[in-house]
Amino acid sequence: MAKKKKMSLAYQPVGFVLGWSGGWLAGLAFRKTWKAIRHEDDAPDALDKDRGWGEVLLAAAIQGAIFAVVRSAVDRAGAKAIERSTGTWPVGEKGGRD
Repeated sequence: MAKKKKMSLAYQPVGFVLGWSGGWLAGLAFRKTWKAIRHEDDAPDALDKDRGWGEVLLAAAIQGAIFAVVRSAVDRAGAKAIERSTGTWPVGEKGGRD
C-alpha cells in the first residue's frame, strides 16, 4: 500500500505537466475545429452580446467534448507509460479522479 501512495505522489508532477499539455492541445484542437465549422477565428463566449444562445451553447458543447476526450487520452497515455516503465499503475484502485 505504501508503494501505491508513493507512486501516486510521484505521479503528481507528471500528471500536472500532462494536464497542462493536454489543455493546450485541446485548446488548439477546439480553435481548429471551430474554424472548420464556422470559418471564424474566434469562437463565441457566453458574454458575447452579438452572439445567439444556440451559437454560444454549440461552441461550449464542442469545446467541452474536445477537452474531455483530450484530457482522458492524455491521462490514460501517461498512466500506461508509467505502468510500462515502473510496473505499477500510478494511482489507487479507484482511479485518479472522482
